[in-house]
Amino acid sequence: MLTGESLITDRFRPNPLQQKALDKLGLKTLKDLLYYLPSRYGATGTAKNIAELKAGEEAIIYAQVIKNETKKAWRKKIPLAEALVEDETGKLKIIWFHQAYLAKKAPAGTTAYFSGKVTERKNELYLANPEISFSETPVKLAAGQSLFNERENETPVPVYSETRHLSSGWFHHHLKTILGEKVHESLIDPLPPEILQKYNLPKLETALVWIHTPQKPRDAEAARKRFAFEEIFFIQLARLRDRAEYHAQGAVKIEVAENKVQEFINRFPFTPTKAQIRAINQILTDFKKTEPMTRLLEGDVGSGKTAVAAATAYAAMAGGGQARLPAGQVAYMAPTEILAKQHFENFIQYFRYLNVPIGLITGSGCYKFPSKISTTGFTNISRPQLLKWVANGEIGILIGTHALIQKSVKWKNLVYAIIDEQHRFGVKQRAKLINKNPSTPLRARAPHLLSMTATPIPRTLALTIYGDLDLSLLDELPAGRRPIITKIVKPTEREQIYEALRAEIKAGRQAYVICPRIDEPDPTKALALQAKSAKAELKKLGEKIFPEFMVGLVHSKMKPADKDWVMNEFARGAIQILVATSVVEVGVNVPNATSIIIEGAERFGLAQLHQLRGRVFRSSHQAYCYLFTEAKSDVSLKRLTALSQAKNGFELAEMDLALRGAGLLSGEKQWGISDLGMEAIKNIKMVEAARESAQNLIKTDPTFINHPEIKATLSKRAKTLHFE
Repeated sequence: MLTGESLITDRFRPNPLQQKALDKLGLKTLKDLLYYLPSRYGATGTAKNIAELKAGEEAIIYAQVIKNETKKAWRKKIPLAEALVEDETGKLKIIWFHQAYLAKKAPAGTTAYFSGKVTERKNELYLANPEISFSETPVKLAAGQSLFNERENETPVPVYSETRHLSSGWFHHHLKTILGEKVHESLIDPLPPEILQKYNLPKLETALVWIHTPQKPRDAEAARKRFAFEEIFFIQLARLRDRAEYHAQGAVKIEVAENKVQEFINRFPFTPTKAQIRAINQILTDFKKTEPMTRLLEGDVGSGKTAVAAATAYAAMAGGGQARLPAGQVAYMAPTEILAKQHFENFIQYFRYLNVPIGLITGSGCYKFPSKISTTGFTNISRPQLLKWVANGEIGILIGTHALIQKSVKWKNLVYAIIDEQHRFGVKQRAKLINKNPSTPLRARAPHLLSMTATPIPRTLALTIYGDLDLSLLDELPAGRRPIITKIVKPTEREQIYEALRAEIKAGRQAYVICPRIDEPDPTKALALQAKSAKAELKKLGEKIFPEFMVGLVHSKMKPADKDWVMNEFARGAIQILVATSVVEVGVNVPNATSIIIEGAERFGLAQLHQLRGRVFRSSHQAYCYLFTEAKSDVSLKRLTALSQAKNGFELAEMDLALRGAGLLSGEKQWGISDLGMEAIKNIKMVEAARESAQNLIKTDPTFINHPEIKATLSKRAKTLHFE
């Protein structure tokens, strides 16, 4: 008897290419397949007559099949079904790749709705891999009328995300088969009955039928609501469980005289904002507890997170040596070497009056220590010497990249860990840092943890992915900062912007030019892959556009020493224009750079664009951001317009979530949340309900003794998802 744990190959015989695609998607069992949910229903296009169709659009036609046949594809002998259909305006070819069996589903004489993407080959249009919907009482649609969303009694057709060699139709056909064989009835519902009842959610057995084979649109909506809740609930549960386990380890209680911290803050070369002072006080309050702090400091680009980190690091060192413990130590982990070095130099400035030993360690073999000759300088030291000083407590603050979590780095008394741009590190990497202290009677194991991010995150997303962290917001900018003037630039306006840039540089300022790729694209590849390269742009700008200025280049494939040299030359003003890839996205600080051109802006996620724009938001000078784009789609232009109109990153994040719907803020699935889960995150009530349910369960059954299915589900999700 087949069950959810049966392998897909126990029931079906996918060919080698299909098996490879299934492996890539992580689909091994029939349960995995049942949880491969539709991305939408019907078609996102509108009803069209055949004569009105245009290549590239999603459309629905109502037509009669004249003939159909099975054959092999043009080149790779791929099996396919091909049909010819017609309506009163013309004829159209339909092709189903890898789905020859569909020829039997739509024999000659059949009249049906066909929904899919209009594709063009050799100047001939055809409908690729369309879904078929039959109606007992066919109704001719008016042009522009939606097929499913406006027809309450129409049966929705599920559409699945496709991958190479696995079409939506393949999933639809095989899922109907295993549902018909009652495989879903063998699955145990991971959601407790009390939660299903409280929020009126369908049981798993019902939800699987409704989501894959809905009879009415409201069936699919109810099932999607259930699975969205389930995903958000388990993410919240995993986060809260981790928080509870971390807090159970205990931490050093850090208390330091308020006047000492205030003296440190008074030495800042600027007046802190109210938001910075509020965040510092929140952290100092957490320090006084005997359970470790777990806090997220979210601040817009240029809001002063590093100053908050410095003030609280001072407090941790000054108050971290309690009872028989040695003085407290601080670890500061950054995602890139450039950013780690910048933090190191900033901390030397912040602590120069106190003669505090600060170290730097990176993966490329860079080991530095403050100079004994100059209070603001530093010198290279050997790795063994640096590690020895960290181990015996002589270095109070160690700043570095992932090199901080190497086994060779031993601490005397790590009381405070700071992780910058924490979503760039994996869960295991973060865990290695915060579990550096061994558990002994004299030393609490867990350091207080501060995660920081400048990536704008919608409130509902933050509640979900950072559900284990208390939140501090830096929602003010330093005095004197003027909003960046952001302009979407059409191809015809390029020369005008170059002249504006020339005037800025002649006035003593500097500029960035950001390109989507490093090398020139392969001319033999598809046009979709074409994008401006940093190397070609360096040559064009240096030789043809700005020959009077020094133009430099930096990208991720350069040797660290070469990269550092270019960045140092740019920082000291010897290079006026820096051509770069997104390697400069995080942390690069050159206050004199006031203009940034971003080529192919539509190719970057909004959060990444916001970070890049922040490179010129480092001084009181007026800053300019020019978004060069050739995008014609409304969605791309709306997103870029949102960037130009949003007052800050928080507002931008909410605008982007509303615009993109199930799309992700960064343009990549970096949060470990499905499209269905991302769509649900727009619903604050659902997120809060899932959070409340997770909190109640952790309180009443922290080890899930009474909920074994939840424990098993959490364990499996931990292996397949990364909550980053």
